[in-house]
Formats: sequence, C-alpha cells, structure tokens
Amino acid sequence: MQVGEGKIGRVFMIRLEDGDIVPDCLEKFAAEKKIVNGFVMLVGGISGGQIVVGPRKTEEMPPDPMLLPVDEAHEVAGVGTIAPDQSGKPVIHIHAALGRAGQTMTGCLRPGVNTWLVGEAIIYEILGMNAKRLPDKKSGFSLLTINPKF
Repeated sequence: MQVGEGKIGRVFMIRLEDGDIVPDCLEKFAAEKKIVNGFVMLVGGISGGQIVVGPRKTEEMPPDPMLLPVDEAHEVAGVGTIAPDQSGKPVIHIHAALGRAGQTMTGCLRPGVNTWLVGEAIIYEILGMNAKRLPDKKSGFSLLTINPKF
C-alpha cells in the first residue's frame, strides 16, 4: 500500500454540456487550472462512447480490456482521481455506474463517453500530494504512484 497526505485546495463545480467528452474535457480543465492532484465526482447523463468493464481473463498480463458501448442515454454517477503522467499532463482515472431502464453497467470511462444533455462535476484539488501515474511493466498500465522516487 502507498499512502500520501494532503489538504483540500480549490473546489470547482463544473457543468458539462451536451456532447462534452469525459474524461477529456475534465483533463483539459485540470490542465488549464494547473490542478496536479485531485478528486472528481460526476453525475448527470451519458450517451455514446464506451467503457472498460474488466479484463477478458483475470490472470493474463498485460490485460486485454473488455469494452462495452454506451448506447442511448444513461444516468451516470462516478468518482475518480487526478494525477499527472510522466510528462506532467493531468490524467483522470474515473469509474462510474451507468443506468438505463433498470439495467446498470459499471466501468472505467477512460476510453471516453459523451455527455448527454448535462453533466455535473465537482473537482477537489489536493495540495501537498506527490502522486503521479507511472508505467507499470507487468500490467502495461500507468498506475497511481504516491511519493515516487526517480
């Protein structure tokens, strides 16, 4: 386990417009506001795009991601973290539950989903944290690394 401690800095309330792509638009916002580390909450509507719903086989490394399309409008509730990649670009890792007509799918929004009508996000900036997303050789992912040593 890796642990870091920080303090809440600025707090942003964001209204996403119809067609905005999550997580792209939130990462662009984080870059513009120079948010290095943070926490994201998301509610609203999603329609279009795809989500990662797990690896095809748990034991295979690197994993082969299973993707599901998001057809038609879904309700969404999600949470995520913000940390920079090796180049310093903010990257959001956000998972969400998407529901429609009594059915729910849950997954990672990394491949990108489109806002339907409106989305609302809250970003809490975390100050004093030293967390980055660094490449992991085994998984092939960029994993959150707290207090990385170079």
